[in-house]
Amino acid sequence: MKKKSLLLLNLIVSLAAFAQSDLQNTGVLYVTGSSDILYISGSFTNTSGATFTNNGNLYVLQQLSNAQAAMTAGTGTLFLNGSATQTVGGSQLFKTYNLVTNNASGITLNNDLSVTGLHTFSSGIIFSSVTPNYLIYEAGAAYTGDGDTRHVKGWVQKIGSTAFVYPLGNGTVERTIGTSNLSAVSVFNANYPGATTNTGNLAVPLVSVDPNEYWFVNRVSGGTATIDMNWDNSKIAMPSYPLASIRVANYLAGNWTSEGGSASGSTSATGNISSTTLSSFGAFTLGSISAVLPVHLIDFNAARINDKTMLNWTAENEINLSHYSAERSNDGLQFYPIANLPARNLATPQQYACTDNSALAGIAYYRLKSVDLDGKSSLSKIVTINAGNSRGVRVVNPVYNNIHISYAGADGVYGFRITTLSGQTLQQGELSLSAAGGSIPLLASVSKGVYILQIEKPGFSFVQKIQVR
Repeated sequence: MKKKSLLLLNLIVSLAAFAQSDLQNTGVLYVTGSSDILYISGSFTNTSGATFTNNGNLYVLQQLSNAQAAMTAGTGTLFLNGSATQTVGGSQLFKTYNLVTNNASGITLNNDLSVTGLHTFSSGIIFSSVTPNYLIYEAGAAYTGDGDTRHVKGWVQKIGSTAFVYPLGNGTVERTIGTSNLSAVSVFNANYPGATTNTGNLAVPLVSVDPNEYWFVNRVSGGTATIDMNWDNSKIAMPSYPLASIRVANYLAGNWTSEGGSASGSTSATGNISSTTLSSFGAFTLGSISAVLPVHLIDFNAARINDKTMLNWTAENEINLSHYSAERSNDGLQFYPIANLPARNLATPQQYACTDNSALAGIAYYRLKSVDLDGKSSLSKIVTINAGNSRGVRVVNPVYNNIHISYAGADGVYGFRITTLSGQTLQQGELSLSAAGGSIPLLASVSKGVYILQIEKPGFSFVQKIQVR
């Protein structure tokens, strides 16, 4: 009867008038059954001389602190559901059976927090301090509801002999890693630090490692295990490695070392790979035994429209690329930048466009410089625009099934291209022009709309918008 009275008293204090009420336990406190609720609108401190057991539902809206040694997990649920940032502190491990984290402002672990049953991520990031302090999943524990806005930015510990995926991330996206095929009951600590370090330290046969992300998986005790890794290009850029060349890389004796594996998926999207059975652990990332494919410039072209020059290009396999610099020259020798566009660092084809608003007198020369993060660069072909070399060409607008062209110059064969306003090529080929003019039959892919027609050969350039009906 004394225990129940104590619980009732605490309930009355904590719920009174919805005011903030802190609770400090200095004696024996039980939440006795699954239907019992202890709601603390302030902070809860469990002192060193106290005993606390939660077999019901404990809600804490502010700070949680524990100094009780050898706390039991009980059979209940701890709810950390404040609206301001919460901390878990104290000198001793706080144990709970089930855990619900529901705080969009985040929860910081300044002490270890142990889960024996089920952890439900409802809202917010869990941060662990650099001590480090751990979110601990005991043997048999599990979690649900994790994601980009609900994971651990810091250290996670797993105890047991079963496979486990660590709900890690950088606070913006979740980037998990797993252990499986454990040979014995083991204790592993895992963390996701971010950008990879020492990327130049490579042991044969690795020729490259992913510079964008790596993980720590440290074994505290136990046996062998397999490391299960993944990539997601929509979250963190993955180098454009050939799929068959991808390996799990482990930082051993000062070098990134291949730990084998056979990858599945697509480097431009998502994929997975598992290592061989390991007895040495530490830092892990994704590596390759063949060189990354360089950025591929699919096309680069220029068009003069309404007294402005439009530059368009398409590139793929953008890995570790800083930016593109569009450059112009008036003599074909000395070039200067007119625009810088940041690279998207995606493997799939990407379209870019920029405008040169400068006046054009005679011929202008354009090229594109692709600049890597380390400062290395490569140059595209040079394209030209001529202000006065398209005389004698006239295109009849609107256009239906054919583009009809009248021409007053010398007979010749010219190249033509039909592009969208963003620079995507829809049709291209050769065109014969004479005093009788010329005609371009439209492909079915050129549907109704506004496009750009380019007709050119060395020393000649004609550009005009066309309206297809």
